Amino acid sequence: MTFTYIFGPVTSSRLGRSLGLDLLGRRVCSMDCLYCEVGRTDELTMRRAPYVPAEVILAELEQWRAENEILPDHVTLGGAGEPCLNSEMGAIIDGCRRILPEVPVAVLTNTTLLSDTSVCAELAGADIVLPSLDSLVEEEFIKLNRPCGGLSASDIAESLLQFRAMFKGRIFLEILLAQGINDSEENLALLKDYVKRLSPDRVDVTTLSRPGAYPVAKAVPPDVRVRWCSELSAACAVTPETPGTVFLRTGQRADLVERDQKAVTEIIVRSLQRRPQTPDQLALALSLSLEKVESALAVLVHQGVIHAVDADAAGLPGANGPFYSCR
Repeated sequence: MTFTYIFGPVTSSRLGRSLGLDLLGRRVCSMDCLYCEVGRTDELTMRRAPYVPAEVILAELEQWRAENEILPDHVTLGGAGEPCLNSEMGAIIDGCRRILPEVPVAVLTNTTLLSDTSVCAELAGADIVLPSLDSLVEEEFIKLNRPCGGLSASDIAESLLQFRAMFKGRIFLEILLAQGINDSEENLALLKDYVKRLSPDRVDVTTLSRPGAYPVAKAVPPDVRVRWCSELSAACAVTPETPGTVFLRTGQRADLVERDQKAVTEIIVRSLQRRPQTPDQLALALSLSLEKVESALAVLVHQGVIHAVDADAAGLPGANGPFYSCR
């Protein structure tokens, strides 16, 4: 079966082999972040709606479960935009628990909708919530995250604190740094104070590892990211994770999956529709041999389905090979 709203499993440093669920189906979000790896937001909104109905996503998940013996480490609600905009998110979380009862549910969020009590009640059904909060300096927040009108960094931060107080699961806070935009000492100082109050289970400081939606967004140097990670983790007494660490379900390992080339090509296209990736990233995320990945990429480039982006031109020097993208 070809899946429209299920992708992966992809390999995540925070969630291991993560099976992704796209709750939007298109680029609908409450922000238009400069660094977004899925591209520029097509619909900027705070309006909740059943963008992809729960019954459609859960029917695909039932089919995926029937076709796969090895379970992912997590099932992760995300997609091409802000998953909390889907007004049927609560039903989707409940359905994931019914279909994959052994697998924890994680939700990625930009945190903008946590002022809505119904969103918080739905999110409370997840095992892990992964909120992002890139800057507490309002000017930086506006420049980097380009939010819907009326949103402020201070209000979003306060909403996350209130959610933390009622949520029984784990919080993995993510801060993405863009060079010259939100890597200021002022932001670092504000975030250090904030994480002491939030007390997340984990803090991840990241930077661009793939081309962003807007070329102005560039990666910070590695030493800057490491310093921020160390200082913010120390502020809330958690151990910073080694970049790139990946864990698998007990007793499982990421065996290379034997698939015919047509199936490999379809899987790669679906993955590249979500984010630009290098051949190495695709091979690791999809448990495929690098040879199969590179062969499929060559065909797709020739057909004009995807195109290559030079890593240096994308502001990501040191990446192992060019990035490939459907956009």
